[in-house]
Amino acid sequence: MPRPDPVRVAALVGNPRSGSRTLAAAAALARTLAVRLDPTAAAAGPASVVDLATLAPALHAQPRTPDLDAALRAVADADVLVVATPVHKASFTGLLKSFLDLYGPDGLAGAVAVPLVVSASAAHALVGEVHLRPVLVELGATVPTRSLTLLDAELADVAPVVERWWQRAEDPLRRAVGADRTRALEVAR
Repeated sequence: MPRPDPVRVAALVGNPRSGSRTLAAAAALARTLAVRLDPTAAAAGPASVVDLATLAPALHAQPRTPDLDAALRAVADADVLVVATPVHKASFTGLLKSFLDLYGPDGLAGAVAVPLVVSASAAHALVGEVHLRPVLVELGATVPTRSLTLLDAELADVAPVVERWWQRAEDPLRRAVGADRTRALEVAR
């Protein structure tokens, strides 16, 4: 059986501040997932990162800009998609919602999504589960794990928190990515 293509990992960051700590955490998680899920993916290059802060003016432009179309494709084409947001008004950001609204039904079908929420308070630990997960599932993504919530105090060194999350997330993520990749190979035959 031929070896499938490397796992394509992307991060979508809904923080309205360009170069945010949410962006750094999402990029770090995407790199970690790429290496752990498929060591050949790391050799293929860095994970794709879409920083919506740089695309905000294009979200409502008509016609769509080439940069926005490229970002929409990069996110939809990901095998594994980290969807990162800071908590805003006890939910995810409007910027992220505006971007996700550009997809039609099943626009993220085939993607295995990992919600990543950055919060100042542990009281918002369920934002990813209650608000973000249903939107991702509605768009056709598979969300096999609990969201990863990082507190502001943990952003200086996300590795220990990611490692604790990985202990529970590894098996369901591997199954979801493996099942999707096997199904894609069967369709290609």
